[in-house]
Amino acid sequence: MENYNDTPQARTKLNPFLSAWIHPKQTARYMIDEKSIGFAILIMSIGYIGSSLSGLIDKEAISDFSPWFMALLCVIFAPIAGIIGTGFSTLIFWLFGKIFNGTSTFTDLFKALSLPAIPFIVLLPLYLIWLITSPETLMNTSSTETIPWLLLITGFISFVLAIWSLVITVGVVAEAHQFEIWKAILTVIIPSIILSIVFVVLVFIIIFGIIGISMM
Repeated sequence: MENYNDTPQARTKLNPFLSAWIHPKQTARYMIDEKSIGFAILIMSIGYIGSSLSGLIDKEAISDFSPWFMALLCVIFAPIAGIIGTGFSTLIFWLFGKIFNGTSTFTDLFKALSLPAIPFIVLLPLYLIWLITSPETLMNTSSTETIPWLLLITGFISFVLAIWSLVITVGVVAEAHQFEIWKAILTVIIPSIILSIVFVVLVFIIIFGIIGISMM
């Protein structure tokens, strides 16, 4: 796939919340050239609210809190989580992109990587309605009051959106770094695999360490 090149007149007509779904590369170029860091943070903040709400599933330990309080916490911490999460992803993809002669700056890639958060905005009304109307079934899916079809539907939608977000990620990394899609795929996949392996190893080390201490 070719890197997207357009005119300023064409870019000004874009709505990132809509165009990112179908034209991630074009939208990434628009974000880089036309939008500020503040706008990027706004996008990722809204997306992370939906993601945070979905993370309340099976959190029975906090089920005693008011649903409105939990929703407010998600709204408050979404920008913080968005900045930290996107900042970390940007650093990783920026460094690995350099291996494939990527040309993006950290700032440009950060703005472009706000776009993968857009699909998760769909989760916001779904989980917010669930949280407000039936918080006990959201935070304890083993409850007898749980609606199985609701859990299946939201789970399926969450899975599809995660895949779509990954597709957008590959597109924006390719556009920001100005290289081919296959290089973008490797830039995204390789560090993800490495970090997953490191995480699993650390978990095993911690588990065996705890077991060893308990046997002393």
